[in-house]
Amino acid sequence: MKRHRSLLLLTGLLATACAGAGAQNPTPTPRMFMTGADTAVFRDTLSFMRPQYPSTYVRHTNPPVVIRNANILTAAGQELRGATIVFQEGRIVSVGPDGPVPTGATVIDGSGKWVTPGIIDTHSHLGVYAAPGTAAESDGNEATNPVTAEVWAEHSIWPHDPQIPLAIAGGVTVMQVLPGSANLIGGRSATVRLVPARTVQEMKFPGAPYGVKMACGENPKRVYENRGPSTRMGNMAGYRAAFIQAEQYRQRWDRWLLDRKGPPPARDLKLETLAGVLRGEIWVQNHCYRGDEMAQMLDLAKEFGFTIRSFHHGVEAYKIADLLAEAGTAASVWSDWGGFKMEAFDPIPENLALLTQAGATAVLHTDSPDGIQRMNQDMAKSYYAGLRAGIALTRDQAIRWITANPAWVLGIDSLTGTLEVGKMADVTLWSGDPFSVYSKAEKVWNEGWLVFDRLDPEHQYHTDFNLGQTAPGVGR
Repeated sequence: MKRHRSLLLLTGLLATACAGAGAQNPTPTPRMFMTGADTAVFRDTLSFMRPQYPSTYVRHTNPPVVIRNANILTAAGQELRGATIVFQEGRIVSVGPDGPVPTGATVIDGSGKWVTPGIIDTHSHLGVYAAPGTAAESDGNEATNPVTAEVWAEHSIWPHDPQIPLAIAGGVTVMQVLPGSANLIGGRSATVRLVPARTVQEMKFPGAPYGVKMACGENPKRVYENRGPSTRMGNMAGYRAAFIQAEQYRQRWDRWLLDRKGPPPARDLKLETLAGVLRGEIWVQNHCYRGDEMAQMLDLAKEFGFTIRSFHHGVEAYKIADLLAEAGTAASVWSDWGGFKMEAFDPIPENLALLTQAGATAVLHTDSPDGIQRMNQDMAKSYYAGLRAGIALTRDQAIRWITANPAWVLGIDSLTGTLEVGKMADVTLWSGDPFSVYSKAEKVWNEGWLVFDRLDPEHQYHTDFNLGQTAPGVGR
């Protein structure tokens, strides 16, 4: 993360902070502001800085699994035919022509079938806009103020949303749940594993950085037109005003953390989130359609010294693909959605291909409880649209649109998103080539836990909401 330009990076900062972490009044360092790495020094000693609402996710105990004679798309540069993948204790231990058979392993014949990493969706509202879709389940937009950075999506997620098992059946293992786009800054996102759970904390991906949802264009100016913002220039002024406040808040806290004289500054939940953005701890996930508006947001990020991790929807991302590549900002886009409002009137099906060609991080997302069930089909549509346009693409690049690249957007790419030794066993077994409309996810493992088996009703998860639709004892 690019650090805020006002930081004075002095030699010995970390040593000074460490030495003073346990003292009442460490020697102050005048006018020095802290980065996310520096404030982490204090987390073990200052209770109010410790992570709140921590994940309680626990890896499920499962037997080892060996899938033989399968075709494997690793999303790490290899497409293997007639190969073997082995995973044990939640981790991949072998991918290649052959592999060991651990004691007690479940051995599966993958002849004619395909294996990919579990699919990851960077943009979902499952849980916060839960089925059956009445007003009682509409918990995704805190549309009471243009800036509601204080709210967290996880405090709205209903883990018994009956749409979650449908996403699992589509091969999805991880998703980012975001607040809606009514607000300029709508609150924190949550990265969750798609597993049977009683609470959202049992789903939350341990260690995944928080995101913050920002939204450009028509949505916030439409929602707040009577009291502002009502224009795009009003939108931009709103972002800038919020980050000016956050910068002042961050500086107050940094000074206190360095000298610890007197009581700490008053906490402000909204500004805590935005200060986290300025420190590089919380990553910006930005709903934005038009190319010119995305360029404006890149300028805003430069002004305040943070990086936008990904633009979402990005119908016109292809127009500024070079700017995105230069900025290190991903584009999470649809395969072919568009035309449903003015800022979405210029879509092309080659969007993902052109982003990839320019060297930008291209991601396919859904923003849809229906689309999340068939992300492989949207990937294939975009892949073939690129080929028809004469753009050189590989199948590995395309599978990365729904696996490795979204893992990078969510900050979990060192753990999942590819089929490599040591990575988490987030694995989907397909009935056929995942680029075919006829193929379905047959089995899905989430960190080695078999959470879905199309051929075995005992491994077809149903939430408590729709439990009465199944035979007794089935799907739990």
